[in-house]
Amino acid sequence: MAGKYFDQWNIGDTLEHEIRRTVTETDNLLFSTMTHNPQPLHLDVEAAKESGFGQILVNSTFTFSLLVGLSVGDTTLGTLVANLGFNNVTTPNPVFIGDTIRARSEVIALRPSKSRPGQGIVTFRHEAQNQKGEIVCVCERSALLNSSPA
Repeated sequence: MAGKYFDQWNIGDTLEHEIRRTVTETDNLLFSTMTHNPQPLHLDVEAAKESGFGQILVNSTFTFSLLVGLSVGDTTLGTLVANLGFNNVTTPNPVFIGDTIRARSEVIALRPSKSRPGQGIVTFRHEAQNQKGEIVCVCERSALLNSSPA
């Protein structure tokens, strides 16, 4: 288990996640079609060429999901009870096929659960960057975690 328990976190803890991922055409195609998103910017090379981006734009919900996934191994793997919500999701820069995404996380809030003894809520601020250092996605994730076993 790589994740941490609720009582092992402190506000301000920051992690640079080691796992990175290069986004492929297949990633974008499968994610867009599996989620029934027919947006031509994601699927039609000719339409994408005529857009302001000039090329296929990776589905932003894939980028968001990848950001969360890159963080799980270091944050909540094996300690998570449930994700409670995602807030303030932004995608300030586009992701293109071939971009390599890396992530960092910071604990921005902690509170013991009022209704579930032995558990607590950790709020993370996750940030994804591409290979140029441009921020491509930011979100806040509230997660209900178990406390350390007695």
